[in-house]
Amino acid sequence: MNLTKKIILGVVIYLGFIIALFPASVAVKLAPLPNNISVSGVSGTIWSGKIETLSIQRRQLELVQWQLSPWGLFLGKANLDLVIGNRGTAVNGKGLVSLSGSGIDAEGLRFEAPSSFLLGNTRLPFRTEVSGDISLFVDTLQQGIPLCEQLNGKLFLNTVQVKNQFGNYPLGDIELGLSCEDGNVKVRSDEQMNQLGFDGTVLVKAEKMVQVSAKIKETASQPADLKKALAFLGKKDSQGYYPISYQGRLPL
Repeated sequence: MNLTKKIILGVVIYLGFIIALFPASVAVKLAPLPNNISVSGVSGTIWSGKIETLSIQRRQLELVQWQLSPWGLFLGKANLDLVIGNRGTAVNGKGLVSLSGSGIDAEGLRFEAPSSFLLGNTRLPFRTEVSGDISLFVDTLQQGIPLCEQLNGKLFLNTVQVKNQFGNYPLGDIELGLSCEDGNVKVRSDEQMNQLGFDGTVLVKAEKMVQVSAKIKETASQPADLKKALAFLGKKDSQGYYPISYQGRLPL
């Protein structure tokens, strides 16, 4: 091997080591992060690293760890094996996430957090306060236009308590099915998935718009204040259901 080939081979090996061992902390400093995102305690490399604290719009994640597959980059994708927190942290989750020019895909995604994490500092109408926990499980997610191309998952609202100027509403546990319909996120629940006598769907559209098409009837397990409020929904049908219809913007 002549001198020129040795130099070229040495440069290639040197560059390979630099890429393989490139510090995640340097990559974060070089990245043009939005003003509403801040990170601290970055360690490891771009291929296998950890962030002690990640703040997104005043919502804080702890112990964010990732494994980045180099092979996906050849196909124009960043395939990340993500882990957020652990069972001892209030917010935790894990899953396979793929980032590409077409958007975000995910498989085997699990995410758990208190309701306060989702709501942040949002001021809800009628001085409403919400407590409880959420558990999100997504088998498959493929981003599309306007929101999704494919979605299959479930969302569990655990020990939900809603309180506002009209009353106190301990709603208990609610199961919601997640799917994709015409590019919109479809959320569905029925009387087998909740104890509220609620049956219907909510379509989450672009620009935080929602469309509710549902019905609810009085049940023995409903909170007393909720039973009193049902009459304000209108006239019930022959099966005892009150209509729920709404189209507007989410207050988040």
